[in-house]
Amino acid sequence: MTSNTLIQSTEIVHLSGISWQTYENLLVELSASRRLRLTYNRGNLEIMLPSPEHEIYKKVLGRFVETLSEELNVKIQPLGSTTFKHPELSGAEPDECFYIKNINLIKGKTRIDLQQDPPPDLVVEIDISSSSKNRFEVYAEMGVPEIWVYDRQTFSIHILQNKTYTNVDQSLAFPGLPVLEIVNFLEQVEQKDYLDLIREFRGWVKSKIEHR
Repeated sequence: MTSNTLIQSTEIVHLSGISWQTYENLLVELSASRRLRLTYNRGNLEIMLPSPEHEIYKKVLGRFVETLSEELNVKIQPLGSTTFKHPELSGAEPDECFYIKNINLIKGKTRIDLQQDPPPDLVVEIDISSSSKNRFEVYAEMGVPEIWVYDRQTFSIHILQNKTYTNVDQSLAFPGLPVLEIVNFLEQVEQKDYLDLIREFRGWVKSKIEHR
């Protein structure tokens, strides 16, 4: 087993030559302290300890998704950082994830099996502590149709097309709204009170719905 630190942060470790069983064992051993995020892809394992800054943006962007759903009367099932696995191949834990189109297919389930269940319709990734690009291949293999990414400078939407992700302007989950304008609110996260920001975002959503 070899180790390589690839990102300039003491909160990220990359390991190679890791067996699937070792990954499974780590998930079990770390279950009592699940602040750590694990991403596995064919022997390569990333272990990340999210920073408070990362968690703030994760919470806000997840709340924005919920606010959009509320105002558009769209049913969603949030599953947070649930571990999704393709046995023997890959596994990942998104920052936030939501079932929307396929919500009825997983309703009432306490375990998601990607061999018979659909993947989340929307995954949210905050690229502050690490880059989500390492997880894109895993998400593509799972068939996740849409990923939102914020890296403290840009907010982007990525749609799965021909097994790879394409950067686009329109969201599949919330079509017809200028979702990329969310960046204007994310840029205010550290300056404004959390609930004040959510209220302002809700007002923005309502104004956009009225003028569609």
